[in-house]
Amino acid sequence: MKERIIELHAEAPAKPAIGAPCNGCGVCCALETCPLAMLRFLKRRGPCPALEWSAEEGRYACGLLIRPGRYLPLPAGMHSRARRFFARSIAAGKGCDSNAELAD
Repeated sequence: MKERIIELHAEAPAKPAIGAPCNGCGVCCALETCPLAMLRFLKRRGPCPALEWSAEEGRYACGLLIRPGRYLPLPAGMHSRARRFFARSIAAGKGCDSNAELAD
């Protein structure tokens, strides 16, 4: 992977090891745009426009997953279905899959 600079919130947690539970560090979405976001935003490279910082939780989250209505014109009754679809599509809860190596 070639060297790139990404900007993340100063309070973002450190990137976990591959396979470890996601902690909302934001590295993966700041570097890459997932296939769903590529379709929605017509953007091939990160940072993903749906990457959202939560000051209350002190972590990043996928906006398509947590607030699909903000990014897609969906009827309110479809939000929970959209969340389930996005969670499955991005393998939410399956662990870190970013092989990015970070410099200090």
